[in-house]
Amino acid sequence: MTEIGGAWLVWQGVREHRGWLWVGAGVVALGLHGLVATLQPDAHFGRILAAYGGVFVAGSLAWGMVVDGFRPDRHDVAGAIICLVLVAVIMYAPRPV
Repeated sequence: MTEIGGAWLVWQGVREHRGWLWVGAGVVALGLHGLVATLQPDAHFGRILAAYGGVFVAGSLAWGMVVDGFRPDRHDVAGAIICLVLVAVIMYAPRPV
């Protein structure tokens, strides 16, 4: 959620004219996102980032619902479900050791 929260803070600072403090907090949160990615158990950066992309899609819709009152339509929900299924394929597919 550090990436989503960081992007939202930058959005609020710039698009909603809340100021540079919001933008700065967003930049810090986005930097923390890079650190959080290094703490994941899988050693393959590409796999972690690809899987996080699917989580990002679903998480962004959830964030919008909770924080901004966004109401996703059935296509948004279907797309998020597809993304999460594909995350499971990426992360949990059997692989040779």
